[in-house]
Amino acid sequence: MTATESQAIDDPNTATAEFVVVANRLPVDVVREADGSLTWNEAPGGLVTALKPILRARHGAWVGWPGAADIGDEPFAGDDMTLVPVRLSAAEIAEYYEGFSNASLWPLYHDVIVKPEYHREWWNSYVAVNRRFAERAAAIAAPGATVWVQDYQLQLVPRMLRMLRPDVHIGFFLHIPFPPVELFMQMPWRTEIIEGILGADLVGFHLPGGAQNFLYLAKRLIGYPTSRGNVGTRTKFGVVSVGFRSVRVGAFPISIDSAELDKLARTAQTRAQARALRNDLGGPQRIMLGVDRLDYTKGIDVRLHAIHELYDEGRLDPEHDVFVQLATPSRERVESYKVMRNDIERQVGRINGEYGRVGRPAVHYIHRPVPRTELISFYSAADVMLVTPLRDGMNLVAKEYLACRPDGGGALVLSEFTGAAAELRQAYLCNPHDLESVKNAIDEAVHQDRDDGRRRVRAMRRQVLQYDVDLWARSFLETLAGHIGVVEGPEGRSAQTEGAAAGGQEDTARGHTAQEDAAQQEDAAQPARRGGGAAQGAGGRGDTEQTGPVQDDPAQVGSAQDDSAWHRPAQDDSGEEYSAQEDPAQWTPAPEGLSR
Repeated sequence: MTATESQAIDDPNTATAEFVVVANRLPVDVVREADGSLTWNEAPGGLVTALKPILRARHGAWVGWPGAADIGDEPFAGDDMTLVPVRLSAAEIAEYYEGFSNASLWPLYHDVIVKPEYHREWWNSYVAVNRRFAERAAAIAAPGATVWVQDYQLQLVPRMLRMLRPDVHIGFFLHIPFPPVELFMQMPWRTEIIEGILGADLVGFHLPGGAQNFLYLAKRLIGYPTSRGNVGTRTKFGVVSVGFRSVRVGAFPISIDSAELDKLARTAQTRAQARALRNDLGGPQRIMLGVDRLDYTKGIDVRLHAIHELYDEGRLDPEHDVFVQLATPSRERVESYKVMRNDIERQVGRINGEYGRVGRPAVHYIHRPVPRTELISFYSAADVMLVTPLRDGMNLVAKEYLACRPDGGGALVLSEFTGAAAELRQAYLCNPHDLESVKNAIDEAVHQDRDDGRRRVRAMRRQVLQYDVDLWARSFLETLAGHIGVVEGPEGRSAQTEGAAAGGQEDTARGHTAQEDAAQQEDAAQPARRGGGAAQGAGGRGDTEQTGPVQDDPAQVGSAQDDSAWHRPAQDDSGEEYSAQEDPAQWTPAPEGLSR
């Protein structure tokens, strides 16, 4: 789809959209032509793909920033939706986006890996821009419309929108981790943020721990009555009583368009490109792969240290075990990111200086966006996928890798501090804060037994193929509409709403999809294992194959300080969208991974 500013809708003030998505970025890339006119090129991603049918059927609209300063005024028509640009000045980009969103909220929500900065002028800009987003959404939403607000850049929008349009149904989803209570309390405007989010009718997080933390803060900071008991995944929700309204709070783990990736990975072209890639790398026995946006949360330096020491110790052979790191550029104007890039590239140079030879580096480092088809080929060729973030709300790269392995091959090394670790339990789990843990996980994955590795991948692929981005979107929107879920009342009494499966089952009435059937057929030749004796991974978890819909995991349901037993000690969000999401703020061409 391409559109120009001349294709603006006739009456931008007409509220006609029955379904409105409000996100930091529009799902388009803007190109300024030689004559000064603007062309909008569609930038497809997982979230857009999942919501397109709803946007098309309900005269939908998408409200977002075009991605450049002082661009966009009037709504214009896209293929399946009305696009509503929100104009930001250069100063607002610096203060609202680069400042408060990415130098205050981003590090705070990622366990203060880097110290957050708090400046009043940043906060004031954040408030002003959030108000502008709310006003644009209010102007386009039809009476009684559903409005879905996305992510940490827009946490004040739900309350502002409710004040402008009390008739609309509002959902909010956070794509990055929600922090522990003791960390969130350092935010100077903590109460305003919680109040802003509570303007929604439904608040979603990736994991139950984030929902529990939010419920605790709503009671502690504002004094609202909150439900007792634990929050589950997709079907059991907490409640905050806000005056005469009840705000539901739940966990909705985001995913990817796994069926599409599975289909692309099966093509002859992808298989040929994967073979060519292996030849280009010198025909190594094993290829290790990292795919990340260049960000301090991703643990790129951790895996490089681990690989260096594994070469030193002789547990990896640089002649036969090569590492490829794809690092998408990110926030290159920020000084801390410049320093991080220099450190990573210095590590790469040191390893290659010690263990590479002419024409055969041990580490291949690519610092540029990689086209979609090329990235799928990298996934298909990689024998071991390294996903080692220090903190990540979900991490969709891990899921993308599994979706691109219809052959059942490969291995996944996965940080315990990702939301994906709660779902992909057959991965080789590691603690990225413990270098020996990362080294042992890589060593075990590289030298895994072939049959055990295939069992692990098959089990994780079933999870990824069944719980896709379409299910994520539908489960959230159906809950917002009041059709599914078990709600914990303020006194701890649970009430089952329409469509919820008895006994807390997840989506059991959903029926089989084509990708689920494909996943089952993939395993038809392999009898499913039952009972004990499962192989233990680096994270200490057995290879327990699932034979039906995954149930709510008791380990995910913890106290307000606990995301899951293996996710973080004593304590929660792609985006790209997301891979993101994965910073959903980076909805620009070729983000980390394939999903936005």
